[in-house]
Amino acid sequence: MNSNTRILMLIILAIISSFINRTLATIAEKRVLRMSKEFQCKSGIMKSPLIIILLVFISACSNNDTRLPILGKAEVVGGETVYPKIKPFLFKDQDGKNVTLETFKDKIYVADFMFLSCPTICPKMTAELKKVYAEFEQNEKVLLLSHTIDPDHDSIPALKKYSETLKVKANKWHFVTGNKKAIYSHAIESYFSTTYEDDSAPGGYLHSGALLLIDTQKQIRGVYDGTDSNETKRLISDLKNLLVEEFKSKT
Repeated sequence: MNSNTRILMLIILAIISSFINRTLATIAEKRVLRMSKEFQCKSGIMKSPLIIILLVFISACSNNDTRLPILGKAEVVGGETVYPKIKPFLFKDQDGKNVTLETFKDKIYVADFMFLSCPTICPKMTAELKKVYAEFEQNEKVLLLSHTIDPDHDSIPALKKYSETLKVKANKWHFVTGNKKAIYSHAIESYFSTTYEDDSAPGGYLHSGALLLIDTQKQIRGVYDGTDSNETKRLISDLKNLLVEEFKSKT
């Protein structure tokens, strides 16, 4: 095989690989956007903007499709592909303890946004998330993080009482509160999840119904409809696969 033929073959392979990756990304992005619309329907807010805005790009090669995708728009920095990560934060949990990125060092966690007086999707989301809690209660590598979007009413004592009602451990499932503006900015900038007040919405707030799977590198690896029990099963399955990927051991 001469050099010209080799070069031609490499070009063809590059084109094929690019096409496959773009196709996978398009499929994943359509799924996320479809889920976003479903959340709006279930919340009774069809006329609101998209709740979740996620541009999905698949980092895995076509021959390594067992790995979960990394979500978010990638950038090339210094010749390396870099994906968005959860930004630093400081909130208080139901025990009044500081919760930061350091809390989740070397951990995989599942995050969501909710509020205690929510009359629509939050109770269902919490019930589905409790299934995840039960599945990984004894696994110290897995944590849960629920952010209230109504910190004016969801005080630390209120969150404490709520977590006790659920009979969950505070060091396993953190219910956090903090400055409202900081929480809303964090939702948008880290989780690509829109949250805001709306007097016409049930409970006075519009927010995502997503459960988000975050890896040890603080990258989003999955997004799931928190009101769908089948999606919860998929989340649990994906989390188990991510544990193997991250820690190289069956769990």
